[in-house]
Amino acid sequence: MAKTDDLILFAQVVEHGSFSKVAELNSLTNSVVSKRIARLEEDLGVQLLYRTTRKLTVSEAGKVLYQGAKNVKQAALEAVDAVSGYGEKVSGHVKMSVPTISGDLLLADAVAEFCTLHPGLTVDMSLDNRFVDLIEDGYDLVIRTGYLEDSSLIARHILDSQWVICAAPAYISRRGRPREPEDLVDHNCLQYAYQTTGAAEWEFIGAQGNYILRVDGNFSTDNATALRKAALGGYGIAYVPRCLVYHDLMEGKLVDLFPDKVGKKLGIYAVYPYTRQPSQKIRLLIEHIRNRYLSMNHYF
Repeated sequence: MAKTDDLILFAQVVEHGSFSKVAELNSLTNSVVSKRIARLEEDLGVQLLYRTTRKLTVSEAGKVLYQGAKNVKQAALEAVDAVSGYGEKVSGHVKMSVPTISGDLLLADAVAEFCTLHPGLTVDMSLDNRFVDLIEDGYDLVIRTGYLEDSSLIARHILDSQWVICAAPAYISRRGRPREPEDLVDHNCLQYAYQTTGAAEWEFIGAQGNYILRVDGNFSTDNATALRKAALGGYGIAYVPRCLVYHDLMEGKLVDLFPDKVGKKLGIYAVYPYTRQPSQKIRLLIEHIRNRYLSMNHYF
């Protein structure tokens, strides 16, 4: 019966095309690698490799065996990955970037709590709405709202963030309440400039699918807090993530004008660079953040 570790060694020899390289990788001598491949050939009763001084050639039987041996190697790697980190203490440094609204609402508290739970850990958290370059800027983890296109990154969906259209009672009593989305063209629409879709293009749910309505107004800003303040002051109608104005809506300081008609909903994701397996500290931090979001999902 062929030994599993000999199969893995054989797969490595095929991949690297060299006994000496594989010997070096496994801290073995050339002769040990050579003996183990010879043992495998003896066990199976076939020649797997043809060796000349210049190169290694894989026999037909060797090619067939390699397909299976490759899977054994992959399974072994994945098994080790699955438990790697279970015994490791959560320590070191994490550089992360999070969106401003979520940062204020829950992430500052959740991440600071995580640092307290793991005394050997330090975190540098920047609040930024840009899609930062994880690789270039050296980020270990980024929380992002929106759509992710870069395939060199892994994104884990946490939850969806629903947008609302709202105004202060003072604005409604002065200008009247829009009954249909189309009525917004006659209103002062405050615009959130940080949006991929464009600040003046508001999305609604229609009978035939979502549609975009172009609005107009005298104030736009890329700062969510400034936009909320302008809406609370009664200066116009705002289109914002629900979590930003959750308390204002609950307390009646702002009124949700179209509770069932707003079409904009964005995913919130934990994003990290593509590695076979994220480190234990990143895995645990994502889980901690995810639990905090889910415990507050009524805000979203």
